[in-house]
Amino acid sequence: MQATPATPEAHAALILAVQAEGRQIAPLSDADPGFDLPAARRVAHAVSAARRARGERMVGRKIGFTNVTIWDEYGVHAPIWGPVWDSTLHPADRPLPLGPLIEPRIEPEIILRLGRAPEPGMGPEALMGCIEAVAHGFEIVQSLYPGWRFRAADTVAAFALHGALVTGPFVPVPDNARARWAEELGAFGIELWCDGALMDAGAARNVLGGGPMAALAHLVADLAADPLAPPLAAGEIVSTGTLTRALPVAAGERWSTRLAGLSLPDFALGFA
Repeated sequence: MQATPATPEAHAALILAVQAEGRQIAPLSDADPGFDLPAARRVAHAVSAARRARGERMVGRKIGFTNVTIWDEYGVHAPIWGPVWDSTLHPADRPLPLGPLIEPRIEPEIILRLGRAPEPGMGPEALMGCIEAVAHGFEIVQSLYPGWRFRAADTVAAFALHGALVTGPFVPVPDNARARWAEELGAFGIELWCDGALMDAGAARNVLGGGPMAALAHLVADLAADPLAPPLAAGEIVSTGTLTRALPVAAGERWSTRLAGLSLPDFALGFA
């Protein structure tokens, strides 16, 4: 078994190296049973520091494991978060290359763009007032650990499983429509299709029982409790977690969604 590095910086260097090489490693917690969430957050921040040092720019956050219906499948029973980078945000007008990603899976998500920074303790109405625009798209997650076997701390250390984010058009949320958007974001449904076959269906309530805004509220509180994490800022995007199961994808496939009860267009994406 490969020796586990002892410092956050050494863990970060290993994680970045294996991701760049397209290979996998045993979960960090296998070699170090004491590797817990606080230790994983220190590794995650070291990873972010290394990415910034090589010129990448953080454009937002992704929240993972907000879908309570899949917690038992992965053995992770609370949300996690990680940065979205300018290097992992991709246009929707061309097929997404899967080559750099490891055991990729697709997650249909709602993405929020912040018009102002939310603050800890904000109620639902105030939090909704921070949303400038809403989009729908896909996060492609990946696993540096074979067979998607890990503990929660392992996922936090490894980019929060983030591989790529592709968004559809952002639809503005005007002040006079915030109540409608809040209602829709808590009650819509979705179908996930691949090459004309229905693969899964989901609903807003899968996301922490209350939809994407419940995920945002959780993220704001989580960031406030992490002294190393930068708070959310105006202009950031927040991908709020999968609405269905995360399913494997392969080059040549075309995946699409059908939304019901939400004022956003359906979304489609091919893979190369």
